[in-house]
Amino acid sequence: MTSVFKPALPGRRGDRLAGKVAVVTGIAAGIGRTLALMFAQQGARVVGADLDAAGAQATLDEAAAQGLLLHSLHPLDLTRPDAVQRLVEHAVALHGGLDLLVNAAAFGAFAWIESMDYEQQWRRTLTGEVDIVFLACQAAWPHLKARGGGAVINFASANAHMALPLLPAVAHCAGKGAVLAMSRQLAMEGGPHGIRVNTISPALVVTAATRQPLEQLPGFEAQVLGKFMVRRLGQPEDIGWAAIYLASDESSWVTGADFHIDAGATAW
Repeated sequence: MTSVFKPALPGRRGDRLAGKVAVVTGIAAGIGRTLALMFAQQGARVVGADLDAAGAQATLDEAAAQGLLLHSLHPLDLTRPDAVQRLVEHAVALHGGLDLLVNAAAFGAFAWIESMDYEQQWRRTLTGEVDIVFLACQAAWPHLKARGGGAVINFASANAHMALPLLPAVAHCAGKGAVLAMSRQLAMEGGPHGIRVNTISPALVVTAATRQPLEQLPGFEAQVLGKFMVRRLGQPEDIGWAAIYLASDESSWVTGADFHIDAGATAW
């Protein structure tokens, strides 16, 4: 996994999100963890959540070491409507309102269609990739309206736009395609209220969740890199900078858009 080009720009202090209150899900690892820390570095007051209590606490410890303002509710099951409502209400009670919602948490099972279990793999993936986005948006919506608007960032995927050989991702593709379509509709519903809804569609980003196929599927990394115009694998910070833009006032005229942060993979 050696990069040909220089690596992602690391997070740094700034004020691009100063004064904004953000709920970020999936803060225990990967993209969610990095976004929570980068948003806090840019001045946001972040409230996170994750089912993985140890991972979420490790993120809080890292934030504290950096002197950043970050709170969390964990363990929290984001597939439960009452738990999601509690998360949003906790953020509002703690900081007096809500400006940003980042739905980075997800669960996906990977299997070829002939061997995919309907209940434990197909339905759990759709719950873990679609339902949790819907529930968080629904819980946050009235608070964003009360604030006079805000920004929602959802995560689709390059796999919402293309198939990738060697990866048995039928449920994942379906889930991320649904997030993409749902977010366009939410952008229309949110427009009159000043609520902007956009998606980010990453290609493969190196996280704990993606290390297994990278390390265990022969030829998989080469297959992935063969689609990339920038010949390196993605890092969570690559996604973080795009998310900061979409969360900031710099993107006040941007809604209903899907940002392909994918080294050019879907541009072929």
